[in-house]
Amino acid sequence: MPWEREQMAERAAQELEDGTYVNLGIGIPTLVANYIGDKDITLQSENGMLGMGPFPYEGEEDPDLINAGKQTITELDRTVYFDSATSFAMIRGGKIACAILGAMEVAENGDLANWMIPGKLVKGMGGAMDLVAGVQKVVVVMDHQNKKGDSKLLKECSLPLTGTGVVNRIITNLGVLDVVEGGLKIVETAPGVTEDQIREATEATVVN
Repeated sequence: MPWEREQMAERAAQELEDGTYVNLGIGIPTLVANYIGDKDITLQSENGMLGMGPFPYEGEEDPDLINAGKQTITELDRTVYFDSATSFAMIRGGKIACAILGAMEVAENGDLANWMIPGKLVKGMGGAMDLVAGVQKVVVVMDHQNKKGDSKLLKECSLPLTGTGVVNRIITNLGVLDVVEGGLKIVETAPGVTEDQIREATEATVVN
């Protein structure tokens, strides 16, 4: 069976290396915070927080503690706060090892589209453009297909780009794929999902 959202987040948490600083995008990536476990990972939020804890239990929310996606979060004993200029200096200065982001589309060459759909109201581009340009590794977590059943892994993105050639690894509900020369390479399949099923659900070139 394909992975559910929580399972995708748990799989994405395996990408994180001990002793690193990590930024989590909105949507499914925010759930990764609940699966870090014993790893020494420091989560950074571009709205000025370093050292985010997991989501609070219902009734224990602090309205003054939010991430960049405006979700309530918890702090740790090592949490520090700062202004946005300092936050983006960390990102643009290459201090963040990995960003786990959501996406609307990913192209076979690693192009990423995740900030707007033309004609739809958007609040702004957020920090994704800075993240994909400044971090050392970009992991995308997304559904493999849209609600119509069309592939979201494409030969070329049709939506406005967040960054060109920036994605390293893609984790979908069907499996894990890497961006390699010539297209996408299947690294892992979700339980019960075959490589042939992934190929059939993917418009992008899937290489052996």
